[in-house]
Amino acid sequence: MIPIGDENAGTTIKPYVNWTLIGLCVLVFLYELILPPERLDAFFFQYGAIPAQVSQFHDLYTVVTSMFLHGGWSHLLGNMLFLWIFGDNIEDAMGHAPYLLFYLLCGFAAAALQIAFSPNSTIPLIGASGAISGVMGAYIVLFPKGKVRAIILLGWFGQILLVPAWVMIGLWFLLQLVSGFSTLGGEDMGGVAFWAHVGGFIAGAILVFLFRDKDAVARQNAVREGLGSWQRMPARSRGPY
Repeated sequence: MIPIGDENAGTTIKPYVNWTLIGLCVLVFLYELILPPERLDAFFFQYGAIPAQVSQFHDLYTVVTSMFLHGGWSHLLGNMLFLWIFGDNIEDAMGHAPYLLFYLLCGFAAAALQIAFSPNSTIPLIGASGAISGVMGAYIVLFPKGKVRAIILLGWFGQILLVPAWVMIGLWFLLQLVSGFSTLGGEDMGGVAFWAHVGGFIAGAILVFLFRDKDAVARQNAVREGLGSWQRMPARSRGPY
């Protein structure tokens, strides 16, 4: 199940913070592309969050800088797709400055839980997925009935369906949780930081109650409930087609 957009309209502010976060991640990745392999490795070790160091309160700045690093095109595009789809609604529901603070706090929580499970790891944590998981946690709390356009793969064929947010995001979180438990007791071989996803998601689902603007949330839900089917959706529908 691959999300490609949502139909949760009703936003009234331009998501400048969300666009800026996406832009910064893309710019940093473009810079990564011009680095030779040895300099790229050094770049990741300098600005990625290394659990063995952060757990000893060294190089704490890397918890922030690591959120803007990505390890490849699929890593970047997957994260930016999710942020593009879900971030604008959450920014509208909070306001620009609160959304930025919320995003960073979710990233901190994501790194903290991952480091708690692997405090001696020397593999840098990189990527925005922990913070984006927090955005998804907020989305499922505020807009559980919001419709997400998703491609359902059926063998060689795919079909686009409207899926309730609580189903799509709920299944995604369950996968992260199961995958996280599957890594317990195993050798640290790097790869996906599932516990960062879990930590960010839980933080987002809790912190949203401190950052939400109830009137903005009510407006978005009211507009969504009045839209009806996808065919009646205004042209402002978000997400790539």
